[in-house]
Amino acid sequence: MSAALDEYCGSIFWNASFLDRPDPDLPVCVERTVLVWVPLAFLWLLAPWHLATLFKKKPFKAPFSKLYICKQVLAGLLFLTAVAALALTLGEDYRPSSDSSAPKSPVVLYVNPVLFAVSWLLVMLLQEAVRRREKAVDSGSLFLFWLLQVVCEIFAFQTLLRQALTEGISDLPRFCLFYITFGLQLVALVSSAIADVPPDLKENPEAGAAFVSRITFNWFNRMVINGYKRPLVQEDMWDLNEKDSTSHISQEFEEIMNQELRKARIRLQRKKSKSKPGPDQNGLAKGISQDVLVMEDTREKAEKKKKKKKEKKPDESNYPKSWLVPSILKTFKWILIESAIFKLLQDLLAFASPQLLKVMISFTQDKSIYVWQGYIYAVLLMIVTFLQSVFLQQYFHRCFVLGMKVRTAIMAAVYKKALVVSNDARKESTVGETVNLMSADAQRFNDVTNFIHLLWSCPLQIILSIVFLWIELGPSVLAGLLVMVLMVPINGLLATKSKTFQVLQIAFILKLYAWEPSFEAQVQGIRDQELKVMKKFAYLSAVATFIFACAPALVSLATFAVFVSVGTDNILDAEKAFTSISLFNILRFPLAMLPMLISSMVQTIVSKKRLEKFLGGEDLDMMAVQHDSSFRTAVTVSNGSFAWGSEAEPVLRNVSLDIAPGHLVAVVGAVGSGKSSLISALLGEMHNHSGSINIKGSVAYVPQQAWIQNATLKDNILFGSDLDEDKFQRVLKVCALEQDLELLPGGVLTEIGEKGINLSGGQKQRVSLARAAYSSADIYLLDDPLSAVDSHVGKHLFERVIGPKGLLKDKTRILVTHGINFLPYVDEIVVLVDGVVSEVGSYSSLRASRGAFSEFLDTYAKEATSDAEQMDVVPEGEDPQADSPPEDVVSVTLKRENSLRHSQRHGKLRRNSSARSKKDSEVTKKGQRLIEKEAMETGKVKFSVYMQYLRSMGWGYATTFVAVYFIQNVAFVGQNVWLSEWTNDAVRYPNESTYPAHIRDMRIGVFGALGIAQGFLVFVGTLLLADGAICASRTLHTRLLSNILRAPMLFFDTTPSGRVVNRFAKDIFTVDEMIPMSFRSWVLCLLGVLGTLFVICLATPLFTAIIVPLAVIYYFVQRFYVATSRQLRRLDSVSRSPIYSHFGETVAGLSVIRAYGHQERFLERNKVTIDNNLMSVYPWIVSNRWLAMRLESLGNLMVFFSALFAVISRDTLDSGLVGLSISYALNVTQTLNWFVRMTSELETNIVAVERVSEYTEIKNEAAWTTDKRPPDDWPSEGKVHFEDYKVRYRPELELVLHGITCDIESTEKIGIVGRTGAGKSSLTNCLFRIIEAADGQILIDGVDVANIGLHDLRSRLTIIPQDPVLFSGTLRMNLDPFEKFSDEDIWKVLELAHLKDFVGGLAAGLQHEVAEGGENLSVGQRQLLCLARALLRKSRILILDEATAAVDLETDNLIQTTIRQEFTHCTVLTIAHRINTILDSSRVMVLDAGKIVEFDSPGALLQKQGHFFALAKEAGVISTDRALSSSNERL
Repeated sequence: MSAALDEYCGSIFWNASFLDRPDPDLPVCVERTVLVWVPLAFLWLLAPWHLATLFKKKPFKAPFSKLYICKQVLAGLLFLTAVAALALTLGEDYRPSSDSSAPKSPVVLYVNPVLFAVSWLLVMLLQEAVRRREKAVDSGSLFLFWLLQVVCEIFAFQTLLRQALTEGISDLPRFCLFYITFGLQLVALVSSAIADVPPDLKENPEAGAAFVSRITFNWFNRMVINGYKRPLVQEDMWDLNEKDSTSHISQEFEEIMNQELRKARIRLQRKKSKSKPGPDQNGLAKGISQDVLVMEDTREKAEKKKKKKKEKKPDESNYPKSWLVPSILKTFKWILIESAIFKLLQDLLAFASPQLLKVMISFTQDKSIYVWQGYIYAVLLMIVTFLQSVFLQQYFHRCFVLGMKVRTAIMAAVYKKALVVSNDARKESTVGETVNLMSADAQRFNDVTNFIHLLWSCPLQIILSIVFLWIELGPSVLAGLLVMVLMVPINGLLATKSKTFQVLQIAFILKLYAWEPSFEAQVQGIRDQELKVMKKFAYLSAVATFIFACAPALVSLATFAVFVSVGTDNILDAEKAFTSISLFNILRFPLAMLPMLISSMVQTIVSKKRLEKFLGGEDLDMMAVQHDSSFRTAVTVSNGSFAWGSEAEPVLRNVSLDIAPGHLVAVVGAVGSGKSSLISALLGEMHNHSGSINIKGSVAYVPQQAWIQNATLKDNILFGSDLDEDKFQRVLKVCALEQDLELLPGGVLTEIGEKGINLSGGQKQRVSLARAAYSSADIYLLDDPLSAVDSHVGKHLFERVIGPKGLLKDKTRILVTHGINFLPYVDEIVVLVDGVVSEVGSYSSLRASRGAFSEFLDTYAKEATSDAEQMDVVPEGEDPQADSPPEDVVSVTLKRENSLRHSQRHGKLRRNSSARSKKDSEVTKKGQRLIEKEAMETGKVKFSVYMQYLRSMGWGYATTFVAVYFIQNVAFVGQNVWLSEWTNDAVRYPNESTYPAHIRDMRIGVFGALGIAQGFLVFVGTLLLADGAICASRTLHTRLLSNILRAPMLFFDTTPSGRVVNRFAKDIFTVDEMIPMSFRSWVLCLLGVLGTLFVICLATPLFTAIIVPLAVIYYFVQRFYVATSRQLRRLDSVSRSPIYSHFGETVAGLSVIRAYGHQERFLERNKVTIDNNLMSVYPWIVSNRWLAMRLESLGNLMVFFSALFAVISRDTLDSGLVGLSISYALNVTQTLNWFVRMTSELETNIVAVERVSEYTEIKNEAAWTTDKRPPDDWPSEGKVHFEDYKVRYRPELELVLHGITCDIESTEKIGIVGRTGAGKSSLTNCLFRIIEAADGQILIDGVDVANIGLHDLRSRLTIIPQDPVLFSGTLRMNLDPFEKFSDEDIWKVLELAHLKDFVGGLAAGLQHEVAEGGENLSVGQRQLLCLARALLRKSRILILDEATAAVDLETDNLIQTTIRQEFTHCTVLTIAHRINTILDSSRVMVLDAGKIVEFDSPGALLQKQGHFFALAKEAGVISTDRALSSSNERL
């Protein structure tokens, strides 16, 4: 072989003597063969892949750019140089004058020019191919080719130069030609590194980044500099790449998901058909339906039954399985393959460093090795570490982007599924749980995919480490390995946590009853339990940390001790020791990661099951309702039976209806007769057992509980339609929204809070009606929209919108109603009795037939106290309370029909606002937002925040902790210096027989002792930190809780509950868990970096020279990064919450969205919301890679310099220190990286302290108790005196009550009436000082209420609120949280409240657990419990905020009677919404716009014919002559 090459070159191919000298060189033959072939082979191998683009049918047409022309000219010039070289050789051999006997040129001089000429032509083709590739700005492979080509030519370059300098130039033409070619190649290399960016490229600089910029993430510099100059905002974010956008990702994922899901469903069918369909399966299903029946009868056993039902479920596995992971893998297979390749390369390179370290050490030991080899090793070390960094960062980048895409795909799929999910599937989970799929489960997949490759990479690294260690140390490796394996399981200790935050949802009630201390104590109790668990966990983790910190020391101790003890000829020299330590360091990572990876895999499996169950569930049958326009009728139902689920009993049976176009049809019936279900069936929301429905035209739907979006009022009404100003104004007018707009701060542009929090129940209902009216549909389904509004408004809406003269008079309207006096005006009445249509006909014909309808009329007419003209609004089931969460009618009805409550507690926050429902509309035009935007801190976290945390931790803890860790670090450095001393023994005692045993034992002993000391110190430090952290957690939480409970009601009105819960949940969690961790890691990293620098400087003092420049660069990189990264994190969390709130909103309003057919619009809206979030997530991912790339380069420079200086000063160094300093430097890269990570993490997390302390500084309401205590029996008479009383809700708003003056005598019964917003609720709020006086005073029995403590005041008054609010806890706790009363007293009041039989019938009696918000009691029972509370307190003043529509008439009657009998000795103030309930009061106070306009007995007021008379008339309570006589009779 060698001889052939000698002949081919015409010179010697290889001779070792070339290298065996101080100034080595390569033989010319090698330079002309191997170094030419390598780059060209690379080029030819890559060519086919590029050339494929040239042969596409429709190539992408790109313009010729200047850069492209320049590149092609260069390649052309190179082609000419190759031709010239060939011509030169030919000329030399065949010129006429030449001597024929002279030797011909060697073959290589013919072959190389030809090779080059062809290659340069190929390069021209490849550059053309790149131009035709869409969106390609340069080619990485061409850049690498040019780089390789230039590097290979450098050898020839220096050979020619040397020759010229020593011997002169022998062959001038070739000499010139070579340097011309070399120059052109350098220019080509530079031009290939520049991106050829088309002028029309959009904002995102990544698309226009060249290869070098892509691997170093240089294109991101712009964002970093921006972020450093000023805090970034959403507008600074770049557009997403097409391939990263939600619509692109979800489209790809859905196609594959649907295929996989189909296969999984087929598998499921097969499995079912295999398992025997015998009678027993049927039996099980029957068992369940009987279960349901039993539960109907015995509600109190519901809880136990629930558990049983779960155990019995035969269809637990009844959904398609194991398709989600394959779908993800198939969708993202290319990213996975790419990242796997990078990871593999990086893993292999990681093992090159220890080998290079080994040759470096032998270089310093063996002085006969030439110096140039040392320099080569140093350069190789740098190249290897640099490549490792590049591969690692590319791998991480792809993995994190993959995680982001997986999360996006799952979120989009869950959202899309939620829009079409069937009621069977919806019963399975609450709104909260569904939102959880999107937030928690998708995030979990994201986290796992980030590290998915570790599944194969960890075992690979472990195997390779062991192999290399075995080569070094032989079998004694097993000792160290054993120690390591034993330590792995100890990392698997984790603890779980739970929290309760119900307090916020009911802040209002706590204030009214002065119950805060009881609840504060309860929460503190729970919190103490939690801190105990945390402490236990912290101690456990301290043990784990101890073991983990000891691990490296113990492992090396075990290995080295066994190694030197086994045989006398085993001597520990520097090569062995430090190579092994580097390998052990590599080994630590996979061993630490595996347990973590496995535990997160386990959690992901749970998420996978949940997601598969939800996404694989049944869809709603979209064909349940036909839209055939050939029918004559507008709505046709023929023989329909409908149920809420495929297995459930039908709720509606054999329904047949024909409704003519343009008719107004009323649907009436008793509570629970199936009216709402009929509407749902027409919407296609119910399961169709038999029969068919046809609807001709589009549908608009007004649900029973208004569903309001968190958008402006205008957007809520337009609901995606285009604006037609005239029509819009007309709709506002007829829906009685004009007065409300005057009261709302921003008119139609007022932003409505989450769940419509700043509108009263009636306003929400009117907005919902306006939305329908504006939509100009053909058919209107109105599910009792009039029940939530005051009666005179109901009358207005009926006349102007719904009725025969209303805005919708030409449309088909189906109205569910309880308002009896609307019925004479409708075209047709449908009467439902127990799910069957019993009669259909006009009002008069049904009156005459004396059937179910006239019974219905009689029932309600009797209750209505005046005759049938009475406009009473009868509630149905759980009706719009002032502010219950707007679940759509389906879930409400699902709950009601089955009386099987949701399997889980409702994840919802009930914000009670009986007192506020009207108040918010009185907020005047101060700013358009009620809900202030959450303050997002910008810029650097103040130093005082860190101080505050350390203060709450205790200075003692903080300082000792740092001191202990510092000593530990000293021990660590000491141990390694000792090791380098130990390895120098090998030089001192060169032949092993002379090595004294006592020295060996001393070396092992000290080494071991220092190792154990480190572990012990870490243990102590961790314990100190744990105790300090728990101190800090306790202090911060206590301050937050007590302050929130003392915050005025105003705070709860203007702050969404979610935001407060967030402080308690997320921020306190951060204070508990994250901050101590990041604080510890930060201190460790800081000390680690300092230790490393110290050791390197100790070994090679020269190194001190470059510490300063490196530190400066490091500081700047870190400052730039932290500023940008912190802001990107904030943007991420701020843009993430709209995704979940939009989803929650969608799930709550599903029926409405489906009814209007707006699914597509909401899907698009969801994609936009997710994209907005991705726009800050993606830069955040890149910012981490940007930083890592720069820091690793710094670390690589440190490795290079420590190696370089070791080479320079090898004569003065001992090999042990060289090994020590380089192995330290190899480790420093990671430490530096972590240090910046931890600095920014600590900054990100410490923000939680800032946020918590922000809420501990809220202005409190007045003191709970003061020095002026009222007498114990106060108020003994119950006289109330208002004197020129004025009040406003916030200092900057106008007055709500304008100088109220009145006297209320002892035991008087006062009714308070007035239109919406007249100030009725405000008046009662003033009695409780929920809002403080602006002027004037209130005296109760002569005591000015402003001078006594709030608790003294509030605990002596009693209120029965509008919405009955219960807490989760026992019945007893709900009645008497302070346990002041005996059981006997409690049973007595339960008897008076008509609850004795019910509670007596419960298994647990008074200890019966009430679900959150009282879910497991009926509304009536809840209202009666509130009555029992009032009876128990026996105070002399009772305020009754009458329930609008939340109670059925029977309960209402019970309450009214009890109040009349039991509270005769009390002063009773009743805020009335229905006039007839206060006609028997002693006096009636009529409020209007915050002033008392009339105050007298009802009879006198009716005769006066003023305001009260007008109200009574509007409400239909009077026909003028009769009312007077009736009220006189009563009085």
